[in-house]
Amino acid sequence: MCGPAGSGKSTIARRLEAQGMHRLSFDQTAWEQGHRSMPLPEHVRAAVDRQLRARLLHLVQSGEDVVLDFSFWSRAMRDDWRELLAPHGVEPEIFYLTTPREVVLRRVRDRQGTVRQTVFLV
Repeated sequence: MCGPAGSGKSTIARRLEAQGMHRLSFDQTAWEQGHRSMPLPEHVRAAVDRQLRARLLHLVQSGEDVVLDFSFWSRAMRDDWRELLAPHGVEPEIFYLTTPREVVLRRVRDRQGTVRQTVFLV
């Protein structure tokens, strides 16, 4: 999944999960570990990243289908995860969600009770 906050990535990822895929979510993993504010401290971000990479490789080596519920906002990040999977013969599919700006902004505003801080770079 690739797209800004509020674009619908998690909604689609959860649908795929309901159909049998394993969903790995950076935000959910951090939240389960008690980290509620973003951006995460670098040591926390790195630890979550290592944990998710190990889980992904385990699932791939077990022949499981996986959806990564991340933003993947930068090409460098997408390329980095592609390189992780390449030795295992996996070429990931990227789903870029194009959601109208006003919809994204409304969705993020509606989350105000669950998100501590929202920053838009436009």
